[in-house]
Amino acid sequence: MKTLQNILKEITELTTTLETNYPELYRSLDENPLTIPTLEHPQMDIRVMDNYLESLKNLLESYLEEEKIKE
Repeated sequence: MKTLQNILKEITELTTTLETNYPELYRSLDENPLTIPTLEHPQMDIRVMDNYLESLKNLLESYLEEEKIKE
């Protein structure tokens, strides 16, 4: 089972890869690393973070498939 620390590490590595190798995709994430949650006590548990990680992976996979089709 993944720990929150492992998931956060994967997210960091993946977003760094996106920023470095796919800046056009990274910009479309519409994220600001300094974003402050609007909720007083946001729920940031393993499930939420794992879902976010999976969504990033899916985004990259879809992007790569689209680029392959364009070639």
